[in-house]
Amino acid sequence: MKSWPIKPLGEFVEEHTERLGHGVATIYSVTNENGFVRSLDLFDKQVFSKDTGSYKRVVFRDLAYNPSRINVGSVAMCDDKDGGAVSPMYVVVRCKPGLLPRYLLYFLKSAAGLEQICHRCEGAVRFQLKFRDLCAIPMSIPPAFEQERIVALLDEVDELRKLREQAYRRTENLIPALFNEMFVGSSDFPSATVAELATQRDRSIRTGPFGSDLLHSEFVDEGIPVLGIDNVVANEFRWDKVRCVTPEKFAGLRRFVVFPGDVLVTIMGTVGRSVVAPDDLPLSVSTKHLCAITVDRERIEPRYLWGSLLFDESVRTQTRAVAKGAIMEGWNSTIIKRLAIRVPPLTQQREFAEQVTEIRELETRQAASRMRLENLFQSTLYRAFAGEL
Repeated sequence: MKSWPIKPLGEFVEEHTERLGHGVATIYSVTNENGFVRSLDLFDKQVFSKDTGSYKRVVFRDLAYNPSRINVGSVAMCDDKDGGAVSPMYVVVRCKPGLLPRYLLYFLKSAAGLEQICHRCEGAVRFQLKFRDLCAIPMSIPPAFEQERIVALLDEVDELRKLREQAYRRTENLIPALFNEMFVGSSDFPSATVAELATQRDRSIRTGPFGSDLLHSEFVDEGIPVLGIDNVVANEFRWDKVRCVTPEKFAGLRRFVVFPGDVLVTIMGTVGRSVVAPDDLPLSVSTKHLCAITVDRERIEPRYLWGSLLFDESVRTQTRAVAKGAIMEGWNSTIIKRLAIRVPPLTQQREFAEQVTEIRELETRQAASRMRLENLFQSTLYRAFAGEL
């Protein structure tokens, strides 16, 4: 373990409070993941004040942080050689000779730095790291050439992590692009309602139990799983949360069973999210927040119906019209039954379903790779400020 002098940050940083005044500059926001981002790029409309005179100037390689959110990563370095301006709420920090700005940035995002940040804010009614608190933080200060070496190593791992994240985001766009390529633009497909595409057995389109049929107090840790909104995340099926009912309670809920291959749609909360129940789904029931659709597989593939609900603009137009006329946003089984779905040949639907499965498998592999790179980055970050690099 290398031992470098430990000194308070106040010896190496200074606060800059210069105001923009009548000047003109790019207005930036500081984000947790993407650093300095132009406010107009981050938001759909201008959210910063039209009078920017009180905004603080930042120059190339200044650091800025949100004093109330630095503990969750709201600190970044300005990479714009022309500089810019940030909200008066931010603290702008400039490094003196002997401390590289990027080395300081990595420290503030490391476990060691976050521990110090939280320690300096203990006892505060509202979490806040003022500049004087930042100055009191002790930090190991190696020679400049060592700082450059450590920053280069961290940059390399961070770049790998970012490239994997970019690849994952591109993969996320493959399924909607595939749907558009295979089905959008053709007017030759006949249409049918969701009700007509469901199986003919009773309750093929059903929502979960309402009112006293299923109470939160009746959930148990083990038993028959109960599916809810938190199982329909990012339009993928997940077991992020597991709640159950006893076999005895389940006996009165059999009409709400969810079958493997059912298309599940959220009808409360964030409405319109959708997943296909996995083939290995154990015996389960749904809550009132979901609508389960058991389709006639001789007419429609579950994956194709799922894709239509999410990516077909004609379907989305129908759902927007319904939501616009509602007192509060929410769907029900009647709304879903009436949705008109274009029905291409079954062979084409099955081809889409097979390719979706392949893309999902690719996403799973990429997610594992992302996790490994994230662990490597965090490990390297820890070792950097523990004197082990």
